[in-house]
Amino acid sequence: MRDAGTGNGEPARPDPDALLALAKQEQRGRLKVFLGAAPGVGKTYEMLTEARRRALGGADVVVGLVETHGRAETAAQLAGLEMLPRASLSYRGQVLSEFDLDGALARHPGILVLDELPHSNAPGSRHPKRWQDVEELRAAGIEVWTAMNVQHLESLSETVTRITGVRVAETVPDHVLAGADAVELIDIPPAELLERMRQGKVYRPDQAARALKGFFREGNLAALREMALRRTAERVDADVTGYMQANAIAGPWPVGERVMVLLGGGPEAEAVIRQARRIADALRAPLVALHIEQPGEAGSDPSRALRLAEALGAEAETVVDTDLPRAILRAACSRNVTHLVIGRGRPTFWRRLTGRTLAAALMRRATEFTLHLVPGSPGTGRPKPVAERRGYPAWLGWTSMAAGVLAATGIAFALDGRVTEGSLGMVYLATTVAAAVGFGPAHGFATAILSFLLWNYLFIEPRYTLTIDGPQEVLGAVVFGLVALLLAGTAGRLGRTVRTAQARVFGLRRLVEFSRRLGAPMDRGSLLSLIAEETGRVSDCSCCVLIPLSGEDLPGLGLPRGRRPDDTDLILRAAAPSAAEPDDASMAAARWAYAKGRPTGWGTDTLPTALWQFQPLPSGQGIAGVVGIRFADRSEPLDSERSRTLAALLDQAAIALERAELMEDRARGAMRAEADALRTTLLTSLGHDLRTPLTGIRGSLETLRTMGDALSSAARADLILAAEEETARLGRFLSNILDMVRLESGQVSLRSEAVDLASALESAIARAEHATGRRVERRIGTRLPDPSLDPVLFDQIFGNLLDNAMKFSGPEGRVAVVAQRLGANASVSIEDDGPGIPREDLARIFDPFYRASRTDRIAAGSGLGLAIARGLAQAMGGEILAESPIQEGRGTRVTVRFPA
Repeated sequence: MRDAGTGNGEPARPDPDALLALAKQEQRGRLKVFLGAAPGVGKTYEMLTEARRRALGGADVVVGLVETHGRAETAAQLAGLEMLPRASLSYRGQVLSEFDLDGALARHPGILVLDELPHSNAPGSRHPKRWQDVEELRAAGIEVWTAMNVQHLESLSETVTRITGVRVAETVPDHVLAGADAVELIDIPPAELLERMRQGKVYRPDQAARALKGFFREGNLAALREMALRRTAERVDADVTGYMQANAIAGPWPVGERVMVLLGGGPEAEAVIRQARRIADALRAPLVALHIEQPGEAGSDPSRALRLAEALGAEAETVVDTDLPRAILRAACSRNVTHLVIGRGRPTFWRRLTGRTLAAALMRRATEFTLHLVPGSPGTGRPKPVAERRGYPAWLGWTSMAAGVLAATGIAFALDGRVTEGSLGMVYLATTVAAAVGFGPAHGFATAILSFLLWNYLFIEPRYTLTIDGPQEVLGAVVFGLVALLLAGTAGRLGRTVRTAQARVFGLRRLVEFSRRLGAPMDRGSLLSLIAEETGRVSDCSCCVLIPLSGEDLPGLGLPRGRRPDDTDLILRAAAPSAAEPDDASMAAARWAYAKGRPTGWGTDTLPTALWQFQPLPSGQGIAGVVGIRFADRSEPLDSERSRTLAALLDQAAIALERAELMEDRARGAMRAEADALRTTLLTSLGHDLRTPLTGIRGSLETLRTMGDALSSAARADLILAAEEETARLGRFLSNILDMVRLESGQVSLRSEAVDLASALESAIARAEHATGRRVERRIGTRLPDPSLDPVLFDQIFGNLLDNAMKFSGPEGRVAVVAQRLGANASVSIEDDGPGIPREDLARIFDPFYRASRTDRIAAGSGLGLAIARGLAQAMGGEILAESPIQEGRGTRVTVRFPA
């Protein structure tokens, strides 16, 4: 049997894209969606019923989260199923329970039941939406069953709002449902659903009464049911098409109607697409718009027709092929199309005479399809080719052509008499080829005609007349004219093909370079500048990037009092060149493009009088921003190659912006978590370090008050001394907090002077020995420098370090001070033989309120001493570091270095 996909008898082959998509799908966990038209149709009940059957059959089924909404029938289906514990999240003083994504990944069941796919997760969750949780579960190889209503599909939300008057806040991107391995429609008639509502099986009676007057009207339910049925039918049709492509079935299989329209760039294209839309609506069938680009052939710009097709709900596709009928049949068979719609067009007289029109070819070869021919409007004529974008004005081509012919004539005069007349004609042929390749077929044809006339007039006998004598001269002139015209056409097409290939290579090079630069680490501002720069290079125009206002943009905007930015306010973040900035009228177009997610401005159907054209950057979270383009030549749009390259670049840019925003969200989440941990640590530390000395002081005072007369003078003195020591401890702690506040706010004032290190260290050591009654080992060099330091802050640094070393080395531990000169620096180390610091804690021991995780510590501190020491050392231009262990798995060395 002949393969309808090729039309030339070639055997059918599986579609590589379909096979690749199938392979990728098999590497992920499966997704089954139970789809309903409205709440209460029984999606969750049916999902749990099927889960129970699979569990009884031996499958590893776990319920991740199911909301029964008080429905006893649904709750009964949970009996006997393993339930995953929920995660608790704290938000604004409330504890919220959510699906435990990490718990599900750790449990890794065979099937995970996760209800309410459109659900928005509580703040603090890893993903803002539950469908993103599902994507991560599938990436981990877990099969997921979930449920949703059709009104939550992103593409249908506006339609649902218009029909029901209820705005759908939680939506699921269409690609999630399209990527599901199975979609099961749970359907009941509207009358039956309304009866369930009245019986209280969906909502409580008071809620049901309100719902029946609003969302659950019978007309609304009928419309939603039609949407669900239609979306399921489209999904089944896509499954059939995918199966045919993966198994090399040529088709078409007429299981359902599907319409494909062929689009060119001529004036009749809009009439053709509108007629195709009417045919598809009459058949209640999906519509595919196909544009075929033929390399080396001049054609009109199809971008306007393709935009209209997409606006009318068609799926637009562009392919490249040299054989137009073959390309149409291949695309039609791969899409399982049943109806082809083409414009009748105005073929040349020669094509009509020989029967080589597109309509005739399709009627001969497209026997499996219904063919619709749409007549052109009167006076449309043949489409004019799109002018090629060149870096020179049009007059330069014609001037160069004339100059080339004059140069060829000069060379011919120089060779006249030395070579034959035929050889002189070769000089003109070379000029014809050069003009055709360099400037196109039109210049080639004009050069051929002018060259023939000059060659005949100046060099063929009789000269200086266009008369040709003799059969040999006549034959030579005819051959020259035919060869010149043939070469002009062939060379012109070759030149256009070369230029098309160069434009394609340019676009690929820019995309590869853009992708490479996206791989480098950069902040969001650098990314936006890169997008503006690369968009400008591809379009050869001025470009800018506008993004929505954020909280950090509000200061300095100069908004009127009481004026707050709305959801469509945009701010210019990058431009190429930097002076490029849209005017007020163009900013209105930018806001419309951002709000509606559609191209707006010059060259589009919306606000076409604007000076700029704006392209939205869609992402999974909505519209990330818009890119503005101001065309240098407002009479000439981008050619098809640049348009495709620009579209691909903007797709990459949108993905990069979404990735950058997710990384920023993750960083903000980490900062919030760190701030929460720091706040918890601070409160814990304050509670401990304030309560402990206060408890000691209070105990001493109460003992003195109640038993003062009965105590000996020595006992009273001990109690007073204990109270004084605890008071001093409390004072040191409060002093440390104030020092930390000064360091964090940058309010440390320095009074630098040359400091005698040996004397300063001896003073600090003596004070520590007196306070603790312990001996400190000294290893102080003799040729120490006298660095310029603040002596008070220097004393505080080493007071904290010595206090820290004595505290953690124990009462019998060894503490040593080592001072020496290291090159141009002064180095002072405090060593102890305590248990040491775990390696994982070394990088954080200088953080405020941080305490090492060792449980064998002899004492516990507030976690401020080392942080203050580091802050003061850095304020005086020094550096501080810690080493542990230093000997036999024990001990710590903290070293401070100051420039001499």
